[in-house]
Amino acid sequence: MNKHDFPQIHFYDQDFVDIYGKTWSWVSSYWINPASGEQDTDGLFVYPEDNKFVINQFESILSSFFLVYSNRNFDSCKNIDFFYAHQEENGAIRWKYDIQSDKPVLSAENPDGVGLPLFAFAEYNLYHKSANKKRIKDVMPFLQKYMEWLDTSFKQENGLYSVPVSASTMTNAPRENVFYPVDFNACMAINASYMSALGDILNDKELSFQYRKMYFSIKTRINSLMWDNDTGFYYDLDKDQNRLSTKTIASYWTMLAEIPNADKADRLVEHLNDPNSFGTEHPFPTLSADDPHFSEDGNGYCGSVMPAFNFMVIKGLEKYGQYELARECAIRHLYFVLETLMPNEKNEPGDLYEAYCPNKEGKATMEGDPHFARNRYILTVGLSTIALMIENVIGLEISLPRKTVDWVIPNLEIMGIENLSLKRNLITILSNKSSRGWEIQMESEKLYYFTINILNQKKKTLPIPSGKCSMLIDKL
Repeated sequence: MNKHDFPQIHFYDQDFVDIYGKTWSWVSSYWINPASGEQDTDGLFVYPEDNKFVINQFESILSSFFLVYSNRNFDSCKNIDFFYAHQEENGAIRWKYDIQSDKPVLSAENPDGVGLPLFAFAEYNLYHKSANKKRIKDVMPFLQKYMEWLDTSFKQENGLYSVPVSASTMTNAPRENVFYPVDFNACMAINASYMSALGDILNDKELSFQYRKMYFSIKTRINSLMWDNDTGFYYDLDKDQNRLSTKTIASYWTMLAEIPNADKADRLVEHLNDPNSFGTEHPFPTLSADDPHFSEDGNGYCGSVMPAFNFMVIKGLEKYGQYELARECAIRHLYFVLETLMPNEKNEPGDLYEAYCPNKEGKATMEGDPHFARNRYILTVGLSTIALMIENVIGLEISLPRKTVDWVIPNLEIMGIENLSLKRNLITILSNKSSRGWEIQMESEKLYYFTINILNQKKKTLPIPSGKCSMLIDKL
């Protein structure tokens, strides 16, 4: 096995393994050379439409969360670096660019081309998957200028940010009269929080403090103005700071930002378990199921289940230690993705889609947009079939700078990962049942620290030497 193969996963349901493998085999089709429009692994990761190649900030940031697992077959920083290279004098980075003309794509709804600010979130993850500290130093000036631009352009007197609702990508969601979108403000908090963490990695106390302060300031305002205690939910605000009553998936960015305290988080989780709210059969719709605009066919952002937003909700659940719910929802979501990839009707071809129906199998639709729920939409579906598969279904969390692998095993099953490249170190971790009971087999070229948490009952950290070794779970 060489480093240029993708890591292999093992799971008791072979369909999950197949969909993971299939995603990797399709990723290469979407690396496009900007000059020629031809496939090229040195190009950019984009989805071609009508012979146009538009690179999208939201998708570029999020796709880095699964590209980091490609054993360096794909450059997980390439798209993000494109955005830094196009930063303007005033710090602006626009949400979309046409990669052939090299110009920003602006619209009447979003004239400044502002997107959800999540670059620092991605950089923090890239650091933990690559241990490249020099990169943080190199990108920090871009990140700081970008945050200054957002601050000077969109921050209002009350300390919250006002941007067009389309900046959130949720194009046809029923969010009229929104002046202060909850998702954009929560993402500003997320970005500030990770800017502070990046400052810590660089041992820059001043930088770390500056962004920590910014984070707490946004957090305080979101909690005081956007939280509604009667319904247990965060809402968008209109121009007069009145809370609007539509419940959308946008509110769950607050959990990823660690804005709710434990009580508020519990109430948000109740909505995720409620079939009349976000607990539909296929979790989680973009609009609450009790909303008059909710559509069983998804109708774009009026109820479709979108892999990018599911990834965000599941990562938010993790922040509050809700690993079992996160895993259960990841598995339920993947079963729906699977059913649509491999439908039972023999003559009907399946695919991976941009959006799915909330209570039945199949891809979502959208009124007035025949192209909606684009097929083979790997740019975001890879979050489900690769990142959630490794991190939430198998349960591995990896940090190279700390030399740690944490494995949360919710139930004993045959599963694991083989030949995952960790910076010039290939590791394999598998749980198997042998004649001696359940055992974990490991192989590594270098020493690392392995923390195993089984069924929330046993937790242990062990140094794993180079070479092969195995441990019996009963002996832990």
